[in-house]
Amino acid sequence: MSAYDDFAKEKQEIDDLLLQGYAVTGMLETLDGAKVKFDQGEPGKGSVELLLLTADARKYVTTLVFAGMQKVQ
Repeated sequence: MSAYDDFAKEKQEIDDLLLQGYAVTGMLETLDGAKVKFDQGEPGKGSVELLLLTADARKYVTTLVFAGMQKVQ
């Protein structure tokens, strides 16, 4: 699989979670990749942790987080 295909797969997973009402609530960068925690809007509804391996997917999710912060201000 090409690097773009890897990124496209991870981007689709992120977009799917966001469409289901999840929001990014935490990120942890490790040597293996970035662990991104997604929680649903209501407490206790559930959380999902996604391991992002590609640099482009990590940049994409970080951009989404910062864009969300801009909307709040």
